[in-house]
Amino acid sequence: MPLPAAASPAPAGAADTLQPDTSAVPMSGLLVLVSAAFFMQTLDSTIVNTAVPAMAEALGVTPLGMRSALTSYVLTLAILIPASPWLCDRFGTRRVFGAAIGLFALGSLLCGISQTLPQLVASRVLQGCGGAALLPVGRAVLVRSVPRHDFVRVTSLVSTFGLLGSVLGPLLGGALTEFTSWRLIFLLNVPVGIVGVWMNRRNMPDYRLERAHRFDFSGFLLFAVASALLLTASELVGETPIRWPCVGACFAMALLLGLAYLWHCRRTEHPVADLRLLRVRSVWVSLAGGLFTRLGVAGMFLLVVLFLQVGCGWSPLAAGLMMVPQALGSICAKWAIDRALARLGYRRMLLGNTMVVAVLLATFALLGPGTPVALIAALMFLYGGFMGLQYTTMNTLIYVDLDVKHAGMASSMASTAQYLAMSFGIALATLLMEAFLPSHAQQGYVSAFRWTVLVLAAITAAAGRVFVHLRHDRPPQA
Repeated sequence: MPLPAAASPAPAGAADTLQPDTSAVPMSGLLVLVSAAFFMQTLDSTIVNTAVPAMAEALGVTPLGMRSALTSYVLTLAILIPASPWLCDRFGTRRVFGAAIGLFALGSLLCGISQTLPQLVASRVLQGCGGAALLPVGRAVLVRSVPRHDFVRVTSLVSTFGLLGSVLGPLLGGALTEFTSWRLIFLLNVPVGIVGVWMNRRNMPDYRLERAHRFDFSGFLLFAVASALLLTASELVGETPIRWPCVGACFAMALLLGLAYLWHCRRTEHPVADLRLLRVRSVWVSLAGGLFTRLGVAGMFLLVVLFLQVGCGWSPLAAGLMMVPQALGSICAKWAIDRALARLGYRRMLLGNTMVVAVLLATFALLGPGTPVALIAALMFLYGGFMGLQYTTMNTLIYVDLDVKHAGMASSMASTAQYLAMSFGIALATLLMEAFLPSHAQQGYVSAFRWTVLVLAAITAAAGRVFVHLRHDRPPQA
């Protein structure tokens, strides 16, 4: 199946979807619905990170031992996201999106009543089963519904409303943890989910195929097991003593299954992740660049919270308040992305911005318990702003050279790569902290934080080399 190297209109008669009645689906309602789903996810992730020390104390583990509760959710997203295009083709975007919101809310409820770490991890997996369809389905529907020349602007707008969760999350997480219970941070998703299910029935268009192709279960199983084995290996590295034979076996099996999937993909008409899209330069650069960049930055939110609460002795609410400048910086940056891309193009934008992010990461190593609050807030704002530019640019790059008929698959692959990188980025950050941690005393966390951010800064700078492969100074298409 040859792929286009640039965007082109679908040939006459090639439409394979049941087009929804757009007159009954206001665009404003669709944007609010997708934004609300993004809000629910960002609220959950930021709230959880802020409450990690309190959750660890309640469940009887160390703060770094909460790694599995964070990575299990993100890895579940990565594993199940590739199934979302087929589910939409088979059952329609409206049913899939509504079911995802409901399942996410149910998982949140179970998280809120969990009594042990294994129970919490299992509930987070269920939560991830619902969350796996929210971002890719939302993005794919926007790609189909929004004109190409408005896509970057609409994506920025939706992401901005989604980022409100990043603003409210730390505040709510800190306040609820300090004055009530960390369990409420999950239970808040339940009423939001109920409203989301109601809005979905009214505002979500129902794109689907008249006859869905057969689901690639073999490819899905190969990908899922390989991803789970990789994360299992990273979890085993964090144990003391390290069981190197088990680690090596997990890595070897994951590599073998990954190679098996490459072989399988070439011989399957409708693979669960169509690697043939990688023939398009903007696609493979977007996926590879996003993967390696997030390895360096995905764990920063958790690291900063641990640094402030455990290393500097801040309260949960004070640490949560310090996360707000980062979210505000991201929101402010969204309004500048159109102008920046028009002036610089994707290549110069990503090369320059990645280097700035790396420098800002290294600057965090200068912080300590005596650093003025205003300086920490300023650094968090700058970091959030440039990360907002980075994420939006990487997330839109994958679509610029693709026909709209590949939007669902591209959205699925982008989300999968994003969450895989996030899960391994969180695991990497916590493993580095444990490696550099001389003791669980307050000063030990400060020293470990400084060395960890320096390593992550070097990883992020190296990731910038991927964007060299983009065409020179190419502005986004109008």
